[in-house]
Amino acid sequence: MHKFLIAAFAALLTVPATGMLANTPALAAPLCDKLGFAGLLAKCNRGEPIELTLASGKPLGTGEVKLQSGAYYELKITADGSAELAITGPEFFRAIWMNEIVINGIEVRPMAIDSLEFDKAGLATLSFIAIKPGSYEVRIPNTASDSQKIKIAIQ
Repeated sequence: MHKFLIAAFAALLTVPATGMLANTPALAAPLCDKLGFAGLLAKCNRGEPIELTLASGKPLGTGEVKLQSGAYYELKITADGSAELAITGPEFFRAIWMNEIVINGIEVRPMAIDSLEFDKAGLATLSFIAIKPGSYEVRIPNTASDSQKIKIAIQ
C-alpha cells in the first residue's frame, strides 16, 4: 500500500495543474525518468545530502541550499554537545513530505515537526521529498546572526 501511495504521488507531481492554473504545467519533477517500483524514493531521484552542524558559536551551514521539487533528500544534523541547541523551520518542514527521522538508529515517521532540540551530542537524519516551491529558512531559535540560519530554496 505504501509503495502504491508513493507511485500515485509521483504521478500527481507530473500532471498539469488544474483550476486557475489550467494552462500552466506543474513545475515539480523528479530527478530521473525511470523511478521504478520505489517511486520517488528511487536511488536515481536522490539529491546531494544537506549537512548542518549545531555547535555553540559556529555557523549552522554555508550558503543557500537549492532543492528540486519532487526529489528525495537527506538532511543530516550533527550536534557537537557544546550547548543545548535546537533547529527550527516550520515553514520549510511543511513544504516537504517527511519520510522519516532517524535518531540513534530509531526511525520516527512524523506527520510534521516544527523543530528538533539536541540536549547533548548526536546525529539526526531527516529524509524527505521536497514538495512546495519557495524560499525557506531553517535556524537556531532566538538567534540574530546570519550564520545561525540557512536558506533553503525549493525550485
